[in-house]
Amino acid sequence: MCELLGMSANTPTDICFSFAGLMRRGGGTGPHRDGWGIAFYDGRGCRAFHDPCPSVQSEIAHFIRGYSIKSRVVVCHIRKANRGRISLENTHPFTRELWGRNWTFAHNGQLRGIKRRPLDYYRPVGTTDSEHAFCWILDRLRARWHDAPTMPALAREIRALAADLAELGVFNMLLTEGRALFCHCGTKLAWITRRSPFGPATLVDEDLTVDFAQETTPHDVVTVVATHPLTANETWTVMDRNSFVAFRDGEPVG
Repeated sequence: MCELLGMSANTPTDICFSFAGLMRRGGGTGPHRDGWGIAFYDGRGCRAFHDPCPSVQSEIAHFIRGYSIKSRVVVCHIRKANRGRISLENTHPFTRELWGRNWTFAHNGQLRGIKRRPLDYYRPVGTTDSEHAFCWILDRLRARWHDAPTMPALAREIRALAADLAELGVFNMLLTEGRALFCHCGTKLAWITRRSPFGPATLVDEDLTVDFAQETTPHDVVTVVATHPLTANETWTVMDRNSFVAFRDGEPVG
């Protein structure tokens, strides 16, 4: 199974610490050797990096780990292939435009029969069931609304579409349009919100500790979402199976 990592923050924040833990699982402490990708949002812009190599060996991943890219929304994925060959076009996260915004999607799981669902406007570039599911979601949203709806209405619709897809198999999802981070837990997903007073955090997969009190301001709110908790000395909220949550500016919405 693949692993997911997402972030929602109320101020531009780097994800170097959490990414350091996740990249170790991409062929180091974990078996997810079949590629990785990450997308950072800067306003309406989206800066994305992909590599079909294991993240623990990837020069691009080492660059990302050491380069502080500030963002309010981040989506990251490390892959263990089960549908679709190991290739750049099959490397998550996937991105498309809808309503003048870049949408980004990453998925963990398998969806039986998803490719039998017809697509109207969006088409996959690769061969994964995940990308087909992403195109199907955007098709449904585009068909329902000509322009972007309110955030509560959008969250309700994405929740319903995610529940529909979960009927086909394992569906753990991170989806964003650069403002909200929509999260569906089919089997495994957890999150933590860091806010003042900040303290130290130690990674599970790497001998690395950061004292967030030295890296933040008292007004910062940062929520990190991951397949498995990334730190050993913090209390993560483990989501229930088939549950949904959306975050904006680090806080739950909708």
